[in-house]
Amino acid sequence: MVLDLILRGVTLPDGRSGVDIGISDGRIAAVAPKLDAEATEERDLSGRLVTAPFIDPHFHMDATLSLGLPRLNRSGTLLEGIALWGELKPQLTQDAIMERALAYCDLAVAQGIGAIRSHVDICDDRLLAVDALLEVKRRVAPYLTLQLVAFPQDGLFRSPTAEANLLRALDKGVEVVGGIPHFERTMSEGAASVKRLCEIAAERGLLVDMHCDESDDPLSRHVESLAFEAQRLGLQGRVTGSHLTSMHSMDNYYVSKLLPLMAEAGLNAISNPLINITIQGRHDSYPKRRGMTRVPELLAAGVPVAFGHDCVMDPWYSLGSADMLEVAHMGVHVAQMTSLDAMADCFRAVTETPARILQLEGYGLEPGCRADLVVLQAKDPVEAIRLKATRLLVLRAGRVIAETPPRETRLDLPGRPERVVPER
Repeated sequence: MVLDLILRGVTLPDGRSGVDIGISDGRIAAVAPKLDAEATEERDLSGRLVTAPFIDPHFHMDATLSLGLPRLNRSGTLLEGIALWGELKPQLTQDAIMERALAYCDLAVAQGIGAIRSHVDICDDRLLAVDALLEVKRRVAPYLTLQLVAFPQDGLFRSPTAEANLLRALDKGVEVVGGIPHFERTMSEGAASVKRLCEIAAERGLLVDMHCDESDDPLSRHVESLAFEAQRLGLQGRVTGSHLTSMHSMDNYYVSKLLPLMAEAGLNAISNPLINITIQGRHDSYPKRRGMTRVPELLAAGVPVAFGHDCVMDPWYSLGSADMLEVAHMGVHVAQMTSLDAMADCFRAVTETPARILQLEGYGLEPGCRADLVVLQAKDPVEAIRLKATRLLVLRAGRVIAETPPRETRLDLPGRPERVVPER
């Protein structure tokens, strides 16, 4: 059999080196040292790191690239961002949302992202953002997987038409149920929203991904409710708590009870390092909290943890570049995950782990998996995070869809090399 493409001499994230990857009909046909096969095309990659695509499990594509519209977030707080988004919503058009979202998808593909889970606000009765992102999803499907979450940004009960709009969005094809219990009027209404939203997901056989306890309040308890409902309704493995920043401030004794409950309920967790450390702690003087959830402790308890980008140039965050290695890099630092094993966990938090949370079919580096691959200018995952490595090649179904030249700098220094490359 003649293969379509062979990538020669690559290194894999699990440490295997000198490996060849054979690709046929858009799938990985073989992974072996010195693969004895012919191919229409071969590429000698000389020890470059090859990974399955980066996955962004938490994003807001309806708001992306809207920075400055209608004004900037002066306080930097979550609540001003929500208020600012509320000011912008009446001015939105479907075409403008689509234009910004498609531009972001181009950037994401260039950075090696293969799938994005985007929350989409359903509290605008027009459902402009829902219709826009469903069309974007259709257009980008050949090169990017977009999974949409019906997100009641203004609160399921706090917004009078939120539940009806959420059900309409699900009927249109949005496939994940979202929520924001800490933004409801009271703690009890927040718990009730978790219950109702999980029931909707159970009735429809859908996944759940809920903004949960995104605050500095150590008494916020909605992840506890989420774990209870996941177990009560038999949703183990299908429910995700995103942000969970209140865990940063919770009493250690309570957390020692909470972690086993989350594991028992089969909850997933998504932290957003760039945004969590920027938005949280805004009301503190010093010491100033940074708010990211307890990633090492969650992992030790058996709770899968992924990292999301969350925002790029929108009402909540004025920076961002669709770089999931930047996200992992920040996660390493803020969670103090600097051992080799912990840094490998951070690499998995933007690749394998979110792929499992999104339940992506055919993701991976084994024969039979989709030939969706990223070639990095690095030798291993730690170096990739350290350098935020250049994405040399991005492949979708075995076809190169993005290519970037290797990064190097030319020097003119007496007695020194003529060029410097970032790798060791």
